[in-house]
Amino acid sequence: MMTAFKSRMVPTITNEAAIACIGMYCMAVVMGYGRFLFTATLPDIMVQLSLSTTIAGWLASINYIGYFIGALIAMFVPQRSTWQAMTLWAIISVVTTMLLVIPNMSLTLWYIIRLIAGMASGVAMILSSSFVIQNLSSERRSVLSAVHYAGIGVGISASAIVTWWLLKLGYHFDVIWLVAGVTSLPVVWLLYAIKPRQVRAVDSQQIDAKQHVSVHQTYVNFKRSLYEAISGHHKALTLLFVSYVLAGFGYISSATFLPVMAAQRLTTQTYAGLMIWLVVGIFAMLSNPLWGALAKRIGEIKTLMGLTVLQAFGMCLPIWFDGAFGLYGNAAILGLTFVGMVSMTLTLFKNINPAYSNLLIALATLAYALGQFLGPLVTVALAGRDGNFNAGLLVAAIGLMIGFVLLVWFRRQSPKTAKLV
Repeated sequence: MMTAFKSRMVPTITNEAAIACIGMYCMAVVMGYGRFLFTATLPDIMVQLSLSTTIAGWLASINYIGYFIGALIAMFVPQRSTWQAMTLWAIISVVTTMLLVIPNMSLTLWYIIRLIAGMASGVAMILSSSFVIQNLSSERRSVLSAVHYAGIGVGISASAIVTWWLLKLGYHFDVIWLVAGVTSLPVVWLLYAIKPRQVRAVDSQQIDAKQHVSVHQTYVNFKRSLYEAISGHHKALTLLFVSYVLAGFGYISSATFLPVMAAQRLTTQTYAGLMIWLVVGIFAMLSNPLWGALAKRIGEIKTLMGLTVLQAFGMCLPIWFDGAFGLYGNAAILGLTFVGMVSMTLTLFKNINPAYSNLLIALATLAYALGQFLGPLVTVALAGRDGNFNAGLLVAAIGLMIGFVLLVWFRRQSPKTAKLV
């Protein structure tokens, strides 16, 4: 009787489209709220807590340190434990979102919560992507994986709408984070509904026996896998790795402080920062299918090169145009490019050595996280006391163009990969 009640409360979902939509919801929670809600609420946080630009930059960067650590953790999660780890870290992401409602928190506690939130984002993003894509048939994978990754744009859009709505009602960042956490709770129930079928007891025991290895043996196995993954591909991987660090550095320099720049420059528009952030989210939702279709025609590497140049151009718009045009243009281009750049780069990493695609994708995520950690720190250092972000945007644009040169070199140095793309 209890089993029947439980099955009614938590049904088993196996439909591929439903799994992709649940993956989209999970991405919206762990990325849209867990990482990017901070950007939407940053102007209010700085006012309410009287934070300097430097402290705001460190709060952003500590989250990206967590994301870096999360990517490392995800590298060591056994395949058989993907669902369990994904669900656990999604729950942690929801909890850390709601914890920011605590009044009068010390700055140290803020750093700790944002660090753990970043870790949860990194682990849950990688494992949810792995889990969802593995549950999609090859015929529908390209379409439904785009649905899954659209969750980043959905979460960014939701963070802008929720923040605008509650600020208009007179609430502040603490209530905004609580509402975001509460509206994220159903994802836990839905993740449980797509729990994979348990393997037979005999198979499970055999798997467990194989998995019980020492820490030293785990390290040895990882080192061997890493050597085999990069063997013969050192130059191509180095070029792509450094270009991806610069991609993370370039986009985050704008993404972290775009609403703050809007609040500084568009003083007559009360919610300009949130409207601009909403533009980022909307264009991010639309971009993935667009660039996926283009990549099928001209290849991932050419598409990535074009997106890199376009994003660098977008970074210059607020420098050239001080008003709304520069900021909204930057927001639209940022939304259009950054999800596509992630998707194209991860595909290129996978194509270099498909047998070790999970390991290479995790290493790529570490590269991106490193760039995201450095971006806000460099930007606030260049902004100075007057909080002018133009120098940071210019450095970001230069970094992206260096990344473009590395991609051109990568294409010339990797004839085998170039044929695949």
